[in-house]
Amino acid sequence: MTLPAADFAVQGESSAPPVEAARRSIAGRSPTRIAFDRLRRDPIAVICFLVVVLFACIAVFAPWIKDMFGVSTDTVLASTRIDLATGLPKIGPPDHGFTMDHPFGVAPRSGTDNLAVWIEGCQTSLYLATVATVLSTIIGVTLGLVAGFVGGVVDAIISFFIDLFLSFPFLLGALAVAPIISERYGTDLEKLRTVSFYSLVGILVVFGWMGVARLVRGEVLSLREREFIKAARVIGVPTGRILIREVLPNLMAPIVVSISLSLPAFVAAEAGLSYLGIGVFGRESWGQTINGATNFWEIYPLFLLEPVLGIAILVVALNLLGDAIRDAFDPKTRR
Repeated sequence: MTLPAADFAVQGESSAPPVEAARRSIAGRSPTRIAFDRLRRDPIAVICFLVVVLFACIAVFAPWIKDMFGVSTDTVLASTRIDLATGLPKIGPPDHGFTMDHPFGVAPRSGTDNLAVWIEGCQTSLYLATVATVLSTIIGVTLGLVAGFVGGVVDAIISFFIDLFLSFPFLLGALAVAPIISERYGTDLEKLRTVSFYSLVGILVVFGWMGVARLVRGEVLSLREREFIKAARVIGVPTGRILIREVLPNLMAPIVVSISLSLPAFVAAEAGLSYLGIGVFGRESWGQTINGATNFWEIYPLFLLEPVLGIAILVVALNLLGDAIRDAFDPKTRR
C-alpha cells in the first residue's frame, strides 16, 4: 500500500528532531573550544578575567574617566589643598572627610589628585607591559620556529644567543642604559619622555624573548617529526608555508599561556624599575608614585597603599588567569 506524500512529510518532520539532536550530541569540539569551556566553568578564571578587563578599560579610557570624576594631574597651587606647616593634605581622606572631588585624596606637598595619578599609572603600566609582551612574543616565536624546524647550525646559533641572554643580568642591563639616556636627553623633557618609555620597552623585550623562544623550539622539535609535517615536506610544500599553516596553529596553546604569564611579569618589572629610578620619565607611573610615597608611610599611608594595591590586584589577577589558561589548555598540569 502506497502512503500519501503528506504522510511521508509528517513522518520525516517527526523523525528530524531526534536525528538532529543526536548529531549535535556527537558533534566534535576543537581543543581550543574545550579549553574555553573549561575556563568558563572556572569561577576564579572568570573573576580574574573581569578584573583584568576592568583595569584594561581604565587604561584605555583614562582621559574620559578622569573627566568623569573631574580630576587631573595638572599643576595646582599647593596652598589650596596642602597644609604648608605639615605638608599633608587638608582635604580628603584619611585625615579629613571623604569628598567626591578627590576620592583618593591628594598627594602631600604637591597637592596633585591621587586618583588621576593612579589612573595614569595604570595606563602606563598596562600599555608598556602589553607592548613589551607582544614584541617579545613575536621575536621569541619567530626564532623558536626557525631554530626548531631548521635545526643544525641555525639551531646551534640561536640556542647560543638564548643561553647568552639568559645568563646576562637583567637589572645590570637596565642600570647601564638609564644613565646613558639621562645624559643624552636630560635637557629635552619631551624627548626624554618618549625615549625613556621605549627604551624601557626595549630592555624588557631584549631580556624577555628567551623563554618564549625556548618553549617554542622544544615544541617544534617534537612537531617536525609528526606524519603530517613529513607528508607536507615530501610533496614539496615551501618551508615558510609549513611553519605558518601547519606548525604555528599547533603552538597556539603554549603561546597563549606564555603571553598570559608574561604580562604580570612585565607589569611588576616596570613598577620595580620605576621605583629604582630607571623607569619612565615625564609620565605618571605606579613605581614612581611608590618611590615618592615611601617617605610618607608613617604619616600618610594611603599615598603608598593606593599604587601598591593596584599593582598587587592586577598582578595577582593576571597570574591566576594565566594559571587557569595553562590548566585549561593542558589539563595534565592540574594538581
